[in-house]
Amino acid sequence: MNKTENKKHGWLNRNIAGMGLASLFSDWNHEMASAVLPILLSSILHAPAFALGVIEGVADGVSTIFEVWSGWYSDKVGKRKGLAAFGYFITAFSKASFAFATSWPQVLIGRTAGWIGWSIRSPVRDALLVESTTPATVGRAFAFHRTMDTLGAIAGPLTATLLITHVPIRTIFLISLIPGLCAFLSITYLVKEKAKRPDTRDIWQSVKALSSSFKKFLVPIGIFGASNFAPTFLILRAETLLSPTHGILLAGTFAIGLYTFSNAVYAIVGYPIGMLADRYSKKNILTVGYVLFALLCFGFVFADSHLWLLIVLFAINGMYTAIIESSQPALASTLIAGDQHGAGYGVMSSVDGVGDFLSSITVGLLWTYLSPAVGFLFGGVLALLAAIILFLIRLPKNNHAYVESAL
Repeated sequence: MNKTENKKHGWLNRNIAGMGLASLFSDWNHEMASAVLPILLSSILHAPAFALGVIEGVADGVSTIFEVWSGWYSDKVGKRKGLAAFGYFITAFSKASFAFATSWPQVLIGRTAGWIGWSIRSPVRDALLVESTTPATVGRAFAFHRTMDTLGAIAGPLTATLLITHVPIRTIFLISLIPGLCAFLSITYLVKEKAKRPDTRDIWQSVKALSSSFKKFLVPIGIFGASNFAPTFLILRAETLLSPTHGILLAGTFAIGLYTFSNAVYAIVGYPIGMLADRYSKKNILTVGYVLFALLCFGFVFADSHLWLLIVLFAINGMYTAIIESSQPALASTLIAGDQHGAGYGVMSSVDGVGDFLSSITVGLLWTYLSPAVGFLFGGVLALLAAIILFLIRLPKNNHAYVESAL
């Protein structure tokens, strides 16, 4: 798609809309399962708290192997859509597998399969997003996509909340398959792509050829990833804090409701943040997101059973997530050459995934053997360090040359 055509039809074209719908349905599937996963682990499978960290961490760690390969391979063959569709298909069925788990290692296998699907699809989908818009609107395109993703993240926990008192927990995982398959169908039938010129470089040559500015950018991304534990820990903490006064089932319902509220905040602020990223410094906006996550962690160090405090913290969670999810890939698009979008986003996702692997396992262990407060303190300190490094490094300003080469 050329620049003139994009301007004529506006930035919200068929591809952007199709990928947005795919993400809406996929996150509906993912969040519906994730919302009740802590309850399955703690109340049904009686797994220890560190098991959640192992599940999230190992799944993230194993899946990073596929992110660089997926992005590089899509550059090599000049096609991305097939890989994206395959990834959505795997993700859909992985969540349904939780319904048959009798021990937490079985959940680990299903979660890992789901994250492998996510790792295969994410770099190529982000590359498709960049190549379906213009440099002047890339922030809005990512913000729209992530907002649709978040609408699914609202629908998922809300659906789980409505079902949790009427059907068994295991049945909710099976029902989550419906939106998961809708995501696969959306990417398959709505998104169109033109074959690109294949990149003849091998995977290591492709990674080595990435710009020095992009490689510098990976440093704060990796450090922040090491601080950014899975959001299921927030649900588990809210459930734990509220259980003594409200009982396990009602506390679990409140915790899921708080997470749904967090996603609603994301949906409200996501697109305006994308517009700001197109007009102002993407780096500075992303730095604010890192700082907000640090504040979230420090807030949970002192959190108690007061519902108003938990509401504030989950609102911060929605705001920081909206900034990270749109500004980080938008900023990366200005640092990656047009023929390396797949490899660039694959490397970035991989670095982020390694960080997530370390953070979830570390926080899970600190939570279990010391206290939840120590785990949150660990995350907050690292997030602040990432914010300081990102603020201090020098990156090209308003560099659209790399993006334009793909249009």
